[in-house]
Amino acid sequence: MGEVSTIGLDLAKMVFQAHGADASGGVIFRKKLRRDALLGFFAGQPRCLVAMEACASAHYWAREIAALGHEVRLIPPAYVKPFVKRQKNDMADAEAICEAVQRPTMRFVTPKSAEAQGAAVVFRTRDLLVRQRTQLINALRGHLMEFGFIVRQGPGHVSKLIDLVADPSSELPAEARPVLAVIADSLQAIQARILLLDREIAIRAKADSVAKRLMTIPGIGPVVATALVALAPAASTFRRGRDFAAWLGLTPRQHSSGGTERLGRTTKMGERSLRKLLILGASSATKVAARDGCKASPWLASMLARKPRMLVTVALANKMARIVWALMAHGGTYRAPATAV
Repeated sequence: MGEVSTIGLDLAKMVFQAHGADASGGVIFRKKLRRDALLGFFAGQPRCLVAMEACASAHYWAREIAALGHEVRLIPPAYVKPFVKRQKNDMADAEAICEAVQRPTMRFVTPKSAEAQGAAVVFRTRDLLVRQRTQLINALRGHLMEFGFIVRQGPGHVSKLIDLVADPSSELPAEARPVLAVIADSLQAIQARILLLDREIAIRAKADSVAKRLMTIPGIGPVVATALVALAPAASTFRRGRDFAAWLGLTPRQHSSGGTERLGRTTKMGERSLRKLLILGASSATKVAARDGCKASPWLASMLARKPRMLVTVALANKMARIVWALMAHGGTYRAPATAV
């Protein structure tokens, strides 16, 4: 039996499963490890390749195990699934991870530093608060609609909802008014927290040179630029801008066979928050172009003349993603293409 060269580690909260293999792929050990014994186990192992799925706590364990001298690689869970044999359990998952990492064409996720993960917390928190705000707005609008008060959708009309609840002369039932006031107060509190996070993001955008360069792209503001810096992998991870757009899920899903190319909807892979922010930024740019004219972008003008606006919005988000990669990979700022005279 040879020496262990590869260890597949199936992560968990308390009990982990390790699968060790030699250079030829032969099984050396299958071992269950409790959380408090995990680092001690790897400290006693010879330097080897340790593979894990890129899931919750993976980046933390990657840093800790790498500090012990091992080479650590993170694999997207979707790329491990084909290697699971028959029944799915912790032992089978660890073995599948060990086999997947040995494939020469396997793709990996770059482990993040603690600082990079800390920078991403503000966007996760903001996204959570925005979802909660949407829930409260929908609840308040729905309740008021039951009493004949109709208010347009969107965060910009929240003040009208709150004013209706606070107005003592409105025809709301006395039984409903104090309960609706609770929703209105919660909505105002969450809105204040979102504004606080937006100010923090704006401060970070001004202090970051890469974010300042990204903000020169039309449709990208402080929130999108800082999120790209904090959440996106290094530009060197991708060979070209199209690969970055594909990672974001902004390219069509392929169903091609027999030389016939069939393209479907966008794949929606990669980082959901970044994809959503880029589409929102593209939506704003598309609305401005449709309202004020598209002299600065003949491409956008021709697309809006021929295609539905939502399709154009996603196409513009794809184009923005490619420009973002180019600026992050090669430096510089955005320069609008010259228009024909």
